[in-house]
Amino acid sequence: MKSKKDKPVTTAAAKDRRSFLKGAAAVGGATILGAPFIGNAEAAKGTTWKVQTTWDAGTTGYSLFEKWANGFKEKSGGELTIKPFPAKAVAADNNALFEAVKTGVLQGMNPFTLYWAGKMPATVFLSSYPAGPDQPAQWDTMFYGLGMLEMAREIYAKQGLFYVGPIHHDANIIHSKKPVNSLEDFKGLKLRVPGGMVSEVFQAFGASTVAMPGSDIFPALEKGTIDAADYVGPAVNWDLGFGQVTKYILFGPAGMMSLYQPVDLMDLTVNLGAWKRLSTQTQDLVVDMVRSYSVDHYVSIQKRNVDALQKFKDSGSVVSRLSMDDVAEFRRRAIPIWYKWANKDADAKRVFKLQLDYMMNDLLGYVNPEDVKGQKL
Repeated sequence: MKSKKDKPVTTAAAKDRRSFLKGAAAVGGATILGAPFIGNAEAAKGTTWKVQTTWDAGTTGYSLFEKWANGFKEKSGGELTIKPFPAKAVAADNNALFEAVKTGVLQGMNPFTLYWAGKMPATVFLSSYPAGPDQPAQWDTMFYGLGMLEMAREIYAKQGLFYVGPIHHDANIIHSKKPVNSLEDFKGLKLRVPGGMVSEVFQAFGASTVAMPGSDIFPALEKGTIDAADYVGPAVNWDLGFGQVTKYILFGPAGMMSLYQPVDLMDLTVNLGAWKRLSTQTQDLVVDMVRSYSVDHYVSIQKRNVDALQKFKDSGSVVSRLSMDDVAEFRRRAIPIWYKWANKDADAKRVFKLQLDYMMNDLLGYVNPEDVKGQKL
């Protein structure tokens, strides 16, 4: 095996490269643009990034993130080491996390993308939103086929950040202390949601909404501060103990876990200066590892969801589903709120316009001209 300069590559390096290519193919067939190798004294020193995730320690999500992060040193030939941290380990809350990466206290973060809606309105459209595109493949198409990844990177660069790429994890579901069988049952319900557009749509159905981090949900449910909470899927929610403080679980119609966040995306975002200090080869490696991790993370979570949901049911939880009529009504109420958020700034408008065109295309057919009559961008 020869390099571009026809110099022999060491046996260890060749073995490492073959192992990584094989692993990436196994989790989604990502094309590796070029695994880096130590080629100069500066790279040989190595770089360590501190990266904090939104996942709480001890959860399925964190165990997957930690394993992935710990693989960078070997895959980069020592040029990049990622030291993973669980939620609140360095930055105590979401705002602190954003600022820590922006200022370089942390070099990166693995958050839920929509957490930054107050800082960058466009981010409500960089993860799924009420009654929008609802399949992971649709989001991959928009990011990697229709130009949304480039838009995201331009938006984040204004904050001194580099958006590496989206990471699929799950749909979000609602756990409640009282039964919820229809949209009417949200009236008067004290509900934890992540804020932003999601909160506004549930408020349109009469819910009283509050935003709080995932680690605060269990005590709020236990004390009765809230009646219900949205969070991620069964695997992580079981780890967090939701089955101990709620009895009911709400899904969307058959085949759709969630109406309001069916493809709740995470991402890897890094400090722009830290990103630029990496070699081009290592930048390529990070991009490819994020893309392959997105597949691995998603399917691993889904596999564990199957077992976890059975645990919920065995412990007495009752699953109910909304109807297709609920889907239509949910989208009808959501559409004006889509436009409200899209009109917050030029970036939000640009991202939403890409998605609206996709949803109105006959390939999806989610929205037609009559649905958006009277709405303006």
